[in-house]
Parts: sequence; C-alpha cells; structure tokens
Amino acid sequence: MQIYNNKSINTTKTMSDIHVDVLIIGAGPSGSVAAAYLHNKGFNVKVVEKSVFPRFVIGESLLPRCMDHFEEVGLLDCLKEANFEVKRGARFLRGDIVCNFDFSKKHTDGWDWTWQVPRADFDNLLAQELLKKGVDISFKHEVIEVELDDAGNSKTKVNDETGKSYHIYAKFIVDSSGYGRVLPRLLDLEKPSNIPEHSSIFGHVKDVNRPKGEEGTLITFDVLDKDTWFWVIPFSNGTTSIGFVGKNEFIDSFEGSTSERMQNMLKESDYYYQRFKDAPLLFEPKSIRNYSKAVKQFYGKGYVLTGNSAEFLDPVFSSGVTFATESALKAAKLISKELNGESVNWEEDYTNYIKSGVDVFATYVKEWYTGNLQTLFFHRPENPEIKRQICAVLAGYVWDETNPFVKKHDRLVKTFAHLINMEIEKSESN
Repeated sequence: MQIYNNKSINTTKTMSDIHVDVLIIGAGPSGSVAAAYLHNKGFNVKVVEKSVFPRFVIGESLLPRCMDHFEEVGLLDCLKEANFEVKRGARFLRGDIVCNFDFSKKHTDGWDWTWQVPRADFDNLLAQELLKKGVDISFKHEVIEVELDDAGNSKTKVNDETGKSYHIYAKFIVDSSGYGRVLPRLLDLEKPSNIPEHSSIFGHVKDVNRPKGEEGTLITFDVLDKDTWFWVIPFSNGTTSIGFVGKNEFIDSFEGSTSERMQNMLKESDYYYQRFKDAPLLFEPKSIRNYSKAVKQFYGKGYVLTGNSAEFLDPVFSSGVTFATESALKAAKLISKELNGESVNWEEDYTNYIKSGVDVFATYVKEWYTGNLQTLFFHRPENPEIKRQICAVLAGYVWDETNPFVKKHDRLVKTFAHLINMEIEKSESN
C-alpha cells in the first residue's frame, strides 16, 4: 500500500509507537551490515524482521568482496569463530573439461577466500552479534504500510507477532528485505528484469557419500547444457546444498513433487549422480520461478533499497550476498552523511555506483546464457591473463576499472568468444 502525505507527518506518539533515526527492514546480511555501520556511528536504529531466525534462505555461496564489508563494520570476527567451509575459488564442469578459478590468482588485490554457509546459521549469527552490540531487532514483525512526507520523514505501520499494530517514525528507511521486496511492493517500484527467465529447484542433503579431501569441499557448477546447470555447495557441518537452474520448460519437464523432480534431475549429472542419488533430503526441496527482479529506482526521499530489494540477478555467479552487503554499506555511509547535515548526491554516489557493478554481473549472466562466457571458460588452452581478469569479477571486485573485463565488460566477452569461435572454425576447416 502506497501512502504519500504532502504535509508534515503527525508525530503524535502513542505508548507503543517508536521514534528512531533509521528504520531497517530485514535482518539478513544487508540489513545487518547497514545496522552495524549506523549503530557504530551513534545513530538510533530499529530493525524489523518478518521471520524468526534461524530460517532457511538461499544464497549460500559468498564472494571475497563481501569480507571487506563484514570487516569494516565489525562483524568479521564472530563469523570467523563459526568455522564455516572456506571457499578459495569455484569449479565449473562441462563434460570432461574442468575450469578452476583460484581467488588467489586474480587481477584485483583483495581477499583470496570467503565461505560457503548455511544461511540459516550465518544470518542468525550476524543478528545475534548485533543484539549483543545493542541494536534493537524485532523478529516476527511485519511492515504493512509506509507513509512518507515531502521532507522524507516516514511513518511505518508494523504488525507484531500477535497481529497488534504500532508505528515507527524514522528520518530514513533502509529496505533490506531481500526477496520480500517490501518497499518495491508498497511504493510500486517493481519493473521486469532483462535477465532471461529461468527457474530453480534446490534443497539440502545429508552428504553421506562425500569424498574425503578437497573434492568433498569444492563448490562446483556442473554445466549440463548452455541453459542448464547444477550447483553443489558443501558446508562444514556435513550437509550440502544442491540445486538445478534451467529454462522454465526444462524444470517443467519433470513431474511429481519437488523431491521426485530433484531425484530425477540428478540423473542428468554424470559427475554427481552417484554421490547424491542416495543422499537423504533434509527438507522438501524448494522451487523459485522467474526469479530475476528489477526496480524503477534505487532510492527516494527518505528511503533506499539495498540488496535483493533493489535487483536480484541469476545466481550462476553467487553475486547476491555481495551486492547485498556492498549496497548496504554504501547506503549506510550516505545516510550517515545526510543525517549529519552533509550534502549527498544519491543518484551519482548510490544509484550509478551500484548499477555499475550490477551491470557488470548482468553482462556475465547474459553472456553465460548466450554461450559466449562458457566459450571463454572451457576453451583450451586457457589464456592465463584473461582468466585472472575474469576471476576478479567472480570474486566480486566488479568496481575495479583497472580490470579490462570490468571496464569493457559489455564488449570483451563477446569479442574474445568471437575470436575463439573463428579459431575453432578455421581449425575444423583445415
């Protein structure tokens, strides 16, 4: 529900109403990073979360870039103590060809590793750390209505766990609600994505046949064909996330429950079928259809969208959490400046900045499904310099314009794929 009030909002307070500097919707990684930064700067922050933690959510493979964000806001140490599975790169398989990316061999300086995480545990750990720091978080509280005046002051109606309503008055709202996309729904900000329509089925299994050593820990993308791939994300607790992504017609070609469909899909993976055919599912697999999302604008007077609330790309390169934390930290810094009376250019410093990174990853997603990027990944022999530059993108360093595959992302993938295809055609004709 969208409500605008051209007059100043009536701030008459009832016993249950709350006045804060910043309201943050969502307590996932994006909301946690924003809350931690603003709390550290001395602002009065309120976090409202619809779910009860721990709760299942997808997006379990992190990128090295997000480690910078957790470190800057003081959340890295608690994560290190959790002993999550270390992720030092990513493996892509296509038939007999293996393409390994090692994050220590990338164009851009930065973190050489990150984690593979069960998000229920990961997100809960972040939230509990915020509570220890004194951040006010309310779980099972749902945003129902938002009223904004011309000055950007907001009055937000929230239902608590009993269904009782109260209002939060804030100088700024950060929507970090992820798939809930609260403000895009309430303020009519949704728009279609330009990413091709795909669907996914995914779940967790008890990895009873996990190989010992590195093979059992590697995050892998098993490419079944140009449009279809299978992910394997092992966790340190002995469970593994598995999931299929494909065009809607591929997903729809399998009948039965999601468990039955998942079991039949496993037969499509020659590499992984034996490992997972007897692996017990830990819950009924979930399905998402046409998951890529976009918005008309990233911010407005008195509010900003972060993470999946703004854009959600195809998960083939695991960009979700990194965009969530990058946008959250950038937004929090700009909010801090604005609330301290400094001038902020939201279009340049937020929208254009975030879009530049989103555009890089969007190019890689689109070129993955055209087959051009897959040509670069699986062509042999490999070009070490091109691989270093692409590896930096896959590590999340998509704002580093010293990297040609960032600065010229819209041209280089196509150009090199075209050159490789010409070389293959020439070789075959001879």
